Amino acid sequence: MNVSNSCNVTQLELYHQVHLIAFAMYIIIFCFGALLNSLALWVFFCKMKTWTETRVYVINLVFADGFIICTLPFKAHLLWNNSARDELCQFIEATYFINMVVSIYIIVFISLDRYIAIKHPLKARTFRSPSKAALLCGLLWVSVTIGATLQLRQSHTTLCFDKDTTMPTALRLLSIFFIFTLPLAILTFCSTEVIRNLKRQLNTNSPEKKLVQKAVHIISTNLIVFLICFLPPHLGVLARFIMENVGATCSLLRVMKNFSSVIKCIATSNCCLDSICYYFVTKEFHEAILLPKPRDEKSDQTHPL
Repeated sequence: MNVSNSCNVTQLELYHQVHLIAFAMYIIIFCFGALLNSLALWVFFCKMKTWTETRVYVINLVFADGFIICTLPFKAHLLWNNSARDELCQFIEATYFINMVVSIYIIVFISLDRYIAIKHPLKARTFRSPSKAALLCGLLWVSVTIGATLQLRQSHTTLCFDKDTTMPTALRLLSIFFIFTLPLAILTFCSTEVIRNLKRQLNTNSPEKKLVQKAVHIISTNLIVFLICFLPPHLGVLARFIMENVGATCSLLRVMKNFSSVIKCIATSNCCLDSICYYFVTKEFHEAILLPKPRDEKSDQTHPL
């Protein structure tokens, strides 16, 4: 690394205002996230009976977001007190990181599932089923847990949630690729193709024109939410990485570290914004909250999207 020897990146302190902003944002996200995810769990386990692929994915997303939300009070406390990286810190770090990665990939799985169902409806019968969705989610949880545990155990930082500057450059870039770049590419491709396919239907006199328009808006919104939540933090990580390797001054590195700390809170806000997915992706979620149905009416139908 080309950072000046007189500048220890790990010892660059955060401004007091940044501590206040991060602490406040984590507490606010915790309050709203706990409420929204509790509502989601209640609907999925108490109001729905039939298991569909979408329900399997979204329940896994609810759990991932819920575990992240549970770590936020501890994370706020540890960051506020500049706590050392003890066993509690390592547990909170692992829980936060594992579930954040799982949450990202579950969003990708939902997008892929939607793409297969709309673009390849005949193949969908082979590739899509609740059991296969559950197996895929299980493999995701296991692989991410193993990978994250091995990576965090090799961290040599002294402060909790601080960046490990000893990590090899290739490993850092590989981590950014698998955690953000690859999911973004898949999500963008699937969303673009599905929107293109749906817009073809808008050119016809289909009686479901309003439903198609709504579907296009939902997919576009999900992609925008993903970009808002995860693009700024990862661009910040990349910018900080470049600055450290080109020999930036300590003052500039400190500013970048403080900026990165604030925009990381934006990524955590995805736990609340995922409720958009809960609400729109499944028709039964909407109906369970707002539209009580007669006993003889069929329920648990998959949203046409």
